[in-house]
Amino acid sequence: MAIITTTTVRFTDGTSPTFFSSASTKAYNLHFLYSNSTQRLTNPKFGIGGKLKVTVNPYSYTEEVRPEERKSLTDFLTEAGDFVNSDGGDGGPPRWFSPLECGARAPESPLLLYLPGIDGTGLGLIRQHKRLGEIFDIWCLHFPVKDRTPARDIGKLIEKTVRSEHYRFPNRPIYIVGESIGASLALDVAASNPDIDLVLILANPVTRFTNLMLQPVLALLEILPDGVPGLITENFGFYQEMFETMLNENDAAQMGRGLLGDFFATSSNLPTLIRIFPKDTLLWKLQLLKSASASANSQMDTVNAQTLILLSGRDQWLMNKEDIERLRGALPRCEVRELENNGQFLFLEDGVDLVSIIKRAYYYRRGKSLDYISDYILPTPFEFKEYEESQRLLTAVTSPVFLSTLKNGAVVRSLAGIPSEGPVLYVGNHMLLGMELHAIALHFLKERNILLRGLAHPLMFTKKTGSKLPDMQLYDLFRIIGAVPVSGMNFYKLLRSKAHVALYPGGVREALHRKGEEYKLFWPEHSEFVRIASKFGAKIIPFGVVGEDDLCEMVLDYDDQMKIPFLKNLIEEITQDSVNLRNDEEGELGKQDLHLPGIVPKIPGRFYAYFGKPIDTEGREKELNNKEKAHEVYLQVKSEVERCMNYLKIKRETDPYRNILPRSLYYLTHGFSSQIPTFDLRNH
Repeated sequence: MAIITTTTVRFTDGTSPTFFSSASTKAYNLHFLYSNSTQRLTNPKFGIGGKLKVTVNPYSYTEEVRPEERKSLTDFLTEAGDFVNSDGGDGGPPRWFSPLECGARAPESPLLLYLPGIDGTGLGLIRQHKRLGEIFDIWCLHFPVKDRTPARDIGKLIEKTVRSEHYRFPNRPIYIVGESIGASLALDVAASNPDIDLVLILANPVTRFTNLMLQPVLALLEILPDGVPGLITENFGFYQEMFETMLNENDAAQMGRGLLGDFFATSSNLPTLIRIFPKDTLLWKLQLLKSASASANSQMDTVNAQTLILLSGRDQWLMNKEDIERLRGALPRCEVRELENNGQFLFLEDGVDLVSIIKRAYYYRRGKSLDYISDYILPTPFEFKEYEESQRLLTAVTSPVFLSTLKNGAVVRSLAGIPSEGPVLYVGNHMLLGMELHAIALHFLKERNILLRGLAHPLMFTKKTGSKLPDMQLYDLFRIIGAVPVSGMNFYKLLRSKAHVALYPGGVREALHRKGEEYKLFWPEHSEFVRIASKFGAKIIPFGVVGEDDLCEMVLDYDDQMKIPFLKNLIEEITQDSVNLRNDEEGELGKQDLHLPGIVPKIPGRFYAYFGKPIDTEGREKELNNKEKAHEVYLQVKSEVERCMNYLKIKRETDPYRNILPRSLYYLTHGFSSQIPTFDLRNH
């Protein structure tokens, strides 16, 4: 048993990790501590399932919010050096450890296995441990420096662990996070176990590694001594100069820069690096990478695991566009994300939060299939701050006005009329491109600490391989804020969970309307949402939004584009790739063709949203199960939405700050944090 000075972990040579502590030179069995930690819930403020459990609104004042403090690259090198010392010259076999710093985690959290990159320490997630540990049971694989276990046997060890844990929890997925070598090993294990529910998260996977690619790195290694840290430290300037000269003179040596350049940045890192990467170990790791990637490449077509591939935008030396496209084509359930501003060591870099990436991609689940309601994880204050900053320009330009209706019928400029407890169903109109969505979701969280779960088009959640639909990353903001694919089952489950739900009956046809159709409703005739709402006693709040005509003018609508051959072909192709939610509708309601309207900006006006008085369905389930009665309420809701829109269109004419110019002057004289006045509400 080995000792580490900073991180408290547990080690094992078998399929399950065991603890050891850094606080003493003696080893302890801390399994009791580990077992009891699983009984505690995750952070109650921002837990799983989308329910806020605090009375103080954490989203109200985010100006001073900072990302949580994480360990640094220096911490990684320090603890990696301790790992090397703890091996005690023992070359034998790879072993699992579980960082106790992960703390308590949510009930029924899935297992996450981390397979390291070329460093082999297993500490590659050191900056991610704390947040990952709230929602996963984390096991990391460690390769002692002198270990020479072949790729095939390493694969068997991982497979044995996967099968053992699958036997214990057959209904939970097993996550495998792998970097370079680890990514190849993960693909290999997934190919051999298509019957097990695996979720792969692969950072810079290597599936094509030849002798030609290996040669420049080997040439670099030849100039290094066999591994005396003192010699390297004393002559660091000389070796650094030689290293940089090689990089500048030989384009192929970009591989060396991508792999080792970051670590060569400071001389203080060299002794640790030499202990982690003595020449014979590094040569072995490169050969291991070659062997593992070849094995994974030969079985790629049999991988059925859900796969998220993360690619560095900088220092990408082992993959090109052809490799990426080949992976997309070979893996049927694959999503590729590029982190443009990050280098080779993704998980050790600033700005890379693996939990946030998983949440944005909707890759977190605790069962056999993703439950968009119970598996959803609330945004942290810092994630909300990032979301708010992404909308800052639109918010500043449009200065949204939010009105709601109190129980006594009074209209107020706030969301005070919105019920705190759900279930609540908000039914309203879409502006062009759904441009009101972010403003409403942001304001609900910031003012009332209410998460508004919007029912959204499925194109925001799935995309066929080769489709010309927008990249999934375009919809990250919708997903982080709780958007859910529209379906009868999701609608039912949201109301059952007492959520606040936003529904747009007009759907795509309303959001992609034609010229002259601003504020025209395209609602179907059926009233199913009323009956479902009554089943759970939900309050229905009609609302109207206006302002798109003060922000932009449409110059090229659907009818215009269908007259242009190449645009017509594109519209038909992307519409074919998406889901048509109105197959049962005829006429205009059935026209759900996807396209991007051509618009030109105007001198910005203002957004207005008006939430009417709640319509209570509690105790009316039997009454509203009657189709005619339900349809009466449906028509009432529709009429109220039209009334709200008409009210706003009339009242905005009297708003002295409707135009951006007087609003800008108000900001200059009263401060940019001031709330800009609007029309008089007393004459409602």
